[in-house]
Amino acid sequence: MLFTATFFRVEVMRQFRNPYTLVFTLGMPIAMYLLFGAAAEYATSSAGNGNVAFYVMASMAAFGAATAMTSLCSLAASEVGQGWGRQIALTPLSIPGYAVVKLAVALAFSAVSVAGVFLVGALTGARADSPWAWPLVAAIILAGGLIFGLFGLGTGLAFNSDTAASLASIAITLFGFVGNVFMPLSGAMLTVAHFTPMYGYAALVRWPITEGVLISGGSDSIWVVLANVAAWTILFAALVRYGVLRSRRRR
Repeated sequence: MLFTATFFRVEVMRQFRNPYTLVFTLGMPIAMYLLFGAAAEYATSSAGNGNVAFYVMASMAAFGAATAMTSLCSLAASEVGQGWGRQIALTPLSIPGYAVVKLAVALAFSAVSVAGVFLVGALTGARADSPWAWPLVAAIILAGGLIFGLFGLGTGLAFNSDTAASLASIAITLFGFVGNVFMPLSGAMLTVAHFTPMYGYAALVRWPITEGVLISGGSDSIWVVLANVAAWTILFAALVRYGVLRSRRRR
């Protein structure tokens, strides 16, 4: 137990010294919130059960959490693929224990990212009708972000270790743009967005604010949103399974 706590502390400090991690999981979501939320002329306009600034804040916090889970879990999988498992075998920590520590580190960074965006949001005019919306949205972000931990893990196991983390991070950014996270989509683009992994996650995060109403018009059923999340969870779990089998064949 002591060894696990020490390993967790070392991993957290190592990631805090990683400029890539700090920029993409902490700095980028805050910068995007300030650009598209706090600085926008419509920031104080209503977006349902909160203002637009709160809506954008929730979206950017979700993006930051998804990025943290994806990048850190893909790095963990890549380390195993590079033979780190044999090093772990020489310590009191098991491979499952190693995975739990890595997941805990990813969750910790996701929580720090969410807290940072929320703090900046609270200081720059993000408002919700109910004070319970803040912890509820944060809880949905962190719980839903575990889906992207699967994506990162599967990508790290399935692809070349040198490119897995970059590929996973680029994919998350692309998912955000086509998944109605960064800007309201409409028409054919919105139709396509319904089938992307970030769409259901972001819609679920925003649900306490919008209750499914879309800024571009129309609304989503909660069952459609949950079906999207469930489908991509299954697909990402299948990617992990494929990655495990492929990594065993490589060895």
